[in-house]
Amino acid sequence: MLVIRRDLVDEIVAHARRDHPDEACGVIAGPEGSDRPERFIPMLNAARSPTFYEFDSGDLLRLYRDMDARDEVPVVIYHSHTATEAYPSRTDISYASEPFAHYVLVSTRSQNDEASGPGDEAEFRSYRIVDGVVTEEQVEVVETYMFAHTGADDVPDNA
Repeated sequence: MLVIRRDLVDEIVAHARRDHPDEACGVIAGPEGSDRPERFIPMLNAARSPTFYEFDSGDLLRLYRDMDARDEVPVVIYHSHTATEAYPSRTDISYASEPFAHYVLVSTRSQNDEASGPGDEAEFRSYRIVDGVVTEEQVEVVETYMFAHTGADDVPDNA
């Protein structure tokens, strides 16, 4: 299950809507070993395409060096689909190389519909993709990680 703060979900959806009709992409980094997304890092879709996303190789290298320096890992790797449901394409599956990451997809296809408005809910789904196998997972959106299902260390002492 992906446990993610509401502000991060809002950032992903806003980025997807901003870049529409092109696919948006990015990463949310978190402390190594925590499985907790914390630092939102929108990336440029180097392909600038409505049907494909690609991280710029130089940007990606800088991102991984920065995460290494901060003892972070990519907890969430996200992108948008502009005309289809939020489900990984064959290309998405073939490029998924982080077995511990949550692959989040947001569909902005409703923006293609003239009847849709800015308040319409975005389709937001998360997957694990390991060795070409796609498994959808539940998403729990929380206001804060305090008291979320992240472990007893986050619960303050009653002293």
